[in-house]
Amino acid sequence: MRVVSLVPSLTEAIAVSLPGVLVGATDWCSHPPGLDVTRVGGTKNPKPDPILALAPDLVVANEEENREPDLTALREAGVEVLVTEVRDVPQAFRELDRVLDACGAPARPRWLDEAERAWVELPSPGGRLTAVVPVWRRPWMVLGRNTFAGDVLSRLGVDHAYAAHAERYPRATLDELRAAEPELVVLPDEPYRFTADDGPEAFPGLPCALVSGRHLTWYGPSLAEAPRVLGEALRAVRR
Repeated sequence: MRVVSLVPSLTEAIAVSLPGVLVGATDWCSHPPGLDVTRVGGTKNPKPDPILALAPDLVVANEEENREPDLTALREAGVEVLVTEVRDVPQAFRELDRVLDACGAPARPRWLDEAERAWVELPSPGGRLTAVVPVWRRPWMVLGRNTFAGDVLSRLGVDHAYAAHAERYPRATLDELRAAEPELVVLPDEPYRFTADDGPEAFPGLPCALVSGRHLTWYGPSLAEAPRVLGEALRAVRR
């Protein structure tokens, strides 16, 4: 098999599970470290010519991260494209099974079994909190309805204030975010890179949890560590 991945988390899953199968990935595919494959542009603007030059048997994509016109263009050029949809943790495991099977995995990788167990044996969160979860700044955008990251947080005891919003990633003013009266602000380091000096100052008086965006939003090998890594970050601001 020759596979091109247009999704960072799927890139990591395929590279770890099936060394040598992956021949191309996006510029944003940062894991595993040292990945040596052809880079084919971004998730929102993949370059068709380098992809076609790799003669892939399969391109893997995601309905949220990649644009349908780009995927249609690849199909029209004769490339098979597998598109995932991930809205919650159980669906992530189902889609990972589907992707790895399509890439020729002879058996389910051990890391996937370990990750699934990690999400069954969750420690008690110690009470639920309501949070706002910005994912972008200038303008402010937050987690809304029906998102994978929202489900991850919910399983760790954090309900986000915009979970019932009509949009999945609504824009909101800073005044609106404060008016939601959250008990907590969760600030991931991707897609916007919130840091201790960029983000918490906008929410004076509120505890702010700086968390790993890879563990919050990626569905791949990071799922095995995510409950522990995110849980530690959330517990640190509960004290």
